[in-house]
Amino acid sequence: MSLYFVGIDISKYKHDCCILSAAAQSVVTKFTIQNDKSGFEQLITTLHSLSIPEDIRIGFESTAHYALNLELFLENAHHSFMEINPVLIKEYKKSTSLRRTKTDSVDCESIARWLMTAEYKPHSKGFYHAYSLKSLTRLRDRLVRQRSFYLVKITNVLDHTFPEFKPFFHERLSKTALYLLENYGSAEKMARMNSASYEKLRSLSRGKFSPQQFLRLKELAANTVGVNNSIFDVELNSLLSLYKSLVKEIDTLEAEINKLIEEVHPHYMSIPGIGPISAAVIYSEYGDISNFSTPAQMLAFAGMEPGINESGTESHGGRMVKHGSSQLRYVLINCCLPLIRFDMTFASYYAKKRAEGKPHRVAVTHVAKKLVRVIYALERQGTDFNAQKIR
Repeated sequence: MSLYFVGIDISKYKHDCCILSAAAQSVVTKFTIQNDKSGFEQLITTLHSLSIPEDIRIGFESTAHYALNLELFLENAHHSFMEINPVLIKEYKKSTSLRRTKTDSVDCESIARWLMTAEYKPHSKGFYHAYSLKSLTRLRDRLVRQRSFYLVKITNVLDHTFPEFKPFFHERLSKTALYLLENYGSAEKMARMNSASYEKLRSLSRGKFSPQQFLRLKELAANTVGVNNSIFDVELNSLLSLYKSLVKEIDTLEAEINKLIEEVHPHYMSIPGIGPISAAVIYSEYGDISNFSTPAQMLAFAGMEPGINESGTESHGGRMVKHGSSQLRYVLINCCLPLIRFDMTFASYYAKKRAEGKPHRVAVTHVAKKLVRVIYALERQGTDFNAQKIR
């Protein structure tokens, strides 16, 4: 049996390949394939002429989405492959040559030679779910940020036209508040609302919007210090339209995310406080948890391990390094808030950290680290969450 190591330098339109033989310790062939079907088939034909898939190790740098089609093609052809952190290849090239070179021919050979020296960790099968969820959850995150931006802009317009409106709704633009803005817009129109208007509002709020509140809002509208200007009406309508379209798109994305994560249904979805969207972010960012050999690696991946300050005879832990995925870190910390409220084990751990004198945010971060350790244990053991078994 002879192993072959294949280094592929990924780019947008073409991929440079280098194949090394473990037996001969030398380059078998170097060639370039186009990023299309004929190029992929050329690669597979070359690989089949060498050996069986089990004896071929393929590696390429993590390069956003450019490698996705090739990854799917290799998986369908029953070939394993390994994604490599570009920093590792850069450091390897530095250690083997003092010359500063950046050519695709050298890069693909460096990848192949690095593969010969490293432990081969093939990409997990079914990675497409993780990739799809990463794309959808990150797009959703961007749209949610845009939605918040438009809410701020709507508030800015109301500060000019009807500054009493938002405080009346306790600084929140609820479904009832948005209905009023869409259907009446200006304070002048709200001041002229009648009993038929109230019936619609009462129905929309399921009886929570009382007649007294309705009369109070009409009074505020009639006596507002805001400016009645048609330009602001146009601006408000435009912003409300953009806001509504984003709400609709976010709902569509969430339905698709829910469907995908239900197909995978990781064990940590059984933890109270981790809903489908949070589970989707955790799954898409971490991928296959069997790739991590310790919970500490998962913490490092999320940028939640402490930095280390060493100077002379002193050595102590510093603040969180905050490398890695900020979205993953945000979701993990957010999941802890309901956990602290509703789960006795996590609540006790939070109380213990607070009793040690740690501020709320620091204590919540410690709870998030405990949550990561629990996630690791559940996936490794293949079991659902059981509060009685958590120490």
